[in-house]
Amino acid sequence: MRRLSVRIGDELTRELLEANQSTEAGVNAQRERVRLLRERLKDLDSSDVHNLRATADMLVKKSVWSIGGDGWAYDIGFGGLDHVVASGRNISLLVLDTEVYSNTGGQMSKSTPRGAVAKFAAAGKSAAKKDLALIAMSYGSACMARVAMGANDAHTPTVFREAEAFDRPPLILAYSHCIAQGYDTGHGLEQQKAAVLSGYWPPMRCNPALAKEGKNPFVLDSKAAAVAAEAVRLQRRPLHHARPRAPGRGPRAGPSGGTGRARPLAAV
Repeated sequence: MRRLSVRIGDELTRELLEANQSTEAGVNAQRERVRLLRERLKDLDSSDVHNLRATADMLVKKSVWSIGGDGWAYDIGFGGLDHVVASGRNISLLVLDTEVYSNTGGQMSKSTPRGAVAKFAAAGKSAAKKDLALIAMSYGSACMARVAMGANDAHTPTVFREAEAFDRPPLILAYSHCIAQGYDTGHGLEQQKAAVLSGYWPPMRCNPALAKEGKNPFVLDSKAAAVAAEAVRLQRRPLHHARPRAPGRGPRAGPSGGTGRARPLAAV
């Protein structure tokens, strides 16, 4: 492009190469510059012109996400995911967390909460749910968020826009319903709302960019639990909660293994 700057304009060349595309407005402005670039290339003919014409759309920032379930993110693919988060590279990650291996029939995963009954955990899972959010935040370089579309459909796109603007690895954990949880998935959004209202899945964000502005990078986008988990149970089978059958297995631990407000819907 720089070799053609005299013919397409020095100012347009500079703006195309140095454009700030961290916001939706910035991306739209770049699309308009690319449209103007194509207009100026229309009557030109050379190998550089043909190459630029073929690749001009690449000047506009693309939204590319790696998407997987909790079996991948918490278990079999955790090593790769952890490497990406720690690398500081701008690779976007979205985890659809159903708390079981959904594609293979609902087996226990490291995302399954303590005490929940699933395949390979007939007596209730003995270990706490892995806290992937805390692991990501511990690096101090990743933009981490937890969302539940059914609980707040305005919060979710806000989180995605913020993640897109962050020039480091964003990781979004999305509470996801699935058939393996044993209830009519037509009520899936209600289940997501219940998970938030009970305090089991509190939406949150951790954006290191806020620290540069002198702000707390951690933002809790959730109020205190409004209802008890017992009151909002939606018959999650096989992810129901087992009665304690062995020490350490019982209705007491949330996603991070604690005993506070983060209490599983299944723990009833």
